[in-house]
Amino acid sequence: MTSIEEHPSGEPNPLRALTLDQLRRRTSMKWRTYPADVLPLWVAEMDVPLAAPVVRAVTEAVELGDTGYPVGTAYAEALATFAGKRWGWDDLAVERTAIVPDVMLGVVEMLKLVTGPGDPVIVNPPVYPPFHAFVSHMDRRVVEAPLGADLRIDLGVLEEEFRRAVAGSGRAAYLLCSPHNPTGTVHTAEELAAVAALAERYGVRVVADEIHAPVVTGPGARFVPYLSVPGAERGLALMSASKGWNLAGLKAALALAGPGAAADLARMPEEVGHGPSHVGVLAHTAALRDGTAWLDAVLAGIEENRRLLTRLLAEHLPGVVHRSGEATYLAWLDCRPLGLGDDPADVFLRCGRVALSSGIPFGTGGAGHLRLNLATSAEVITEAVRRMAAALD
Repeated sequence: MTSIEEHPSGEPNPLRALTLDQLRRRTSMKWRTYPADVLPLWVAEMDVPLAAPVVRAVTEAVELGDTGYPVGTAYAEALATFAGKRWGWDDLAVERTAIVPDVMLGVVEMLKLVTGPGDPVIVNPPVYPPFHAFVSHMDRRVVEAPLGADLRIDLGVLEEEFRRAVAGSGRAAYLLCSPHNPTGTVHTAEELAAVAALAERYGVRVVADEIHAPVVTGPGARFVPYLSVPGAERGLALMSASKGWNLAGLKAALALAGPGAAADLARMPEEVGHGPSHVGVLAHTAALRDGTAWLDAVLAGIEENRRLLTRLLAEHLPGVVHRSGEATYLAWLDCRPLGLGDDPADVFLRCGRVALSSGIPFGTGGAGHLRLNLATSAEVITEAVRRMAAALD
């Protein structure tokens, strides 16, 4: 890599710290799914070294043999402090939290609390593919309320699906992705309050996946926790340090309940809390408590990469439509003008040796699109776009 730029906090840009050779030594999904000649910009893993406070926490635990079962509220307390400083949310009640193995398994457990087999779960496609998979596998029925043309929640469509959902079964849930994956949309306080009002009007229970909450990079954009808006008292939410600090392999997340959902959370089976990794809990706690300078440096790097991608696409792939998101480290690209069919990611893999996420599994609105992971070096993004353009020659 070239010189490592520093964030104003003094932290070097973590996205410029590792060489491609170093990254290819990793054995995780991102680096071992495809052959070595493929540039992987698909699954949501960051090409970064871990934040120093996380490394210390994990190292100290291993040296102590502190690898037993998780206990206590340190993780929730660290999140509450982080939420107060970061988002101005001072009402995160530690007593209304529970440790769960990860966000998606937590989503499953929350949906089990408020729905039954066959009940509808509304989602906003194009959306994170496991929303469809996990809901279907738990014997619930996925109902789509697609995003609007502006890639924001279409409240009119959402209300209609709420109305239909409760008319059919009397019980329904809304699985909200906030910030939204793959578009990078940050829902406003007004939008979320409108969602809460609709949910109360129709008796729909909201479960918010807020895993990308720490990863907001757009100028002026601000993450708003769903449970902080008026009317969300019966809501449930899932949070984690996983995406912000690249901790997917250190399993731990938190389920949060509004005051009107406390009794629901209390019904969660005790054995669910046995699933998280104790070392994972320590790592996530350290990230939230002591890793904010590192996070700010990586967010600055992601925003730089977002601007770089915009320039590169305009120069080399002007047919691709890219609406720059305000959150996540993912870019949602509309490749339909290129005439590559429903799965342009397959073309770029076969002909350009770049691995990207196909838009098809994201549901309605995904065909002809792809998702690109920005959490890598500027050099890798530049080479990826070069290969993508060459694949069309």
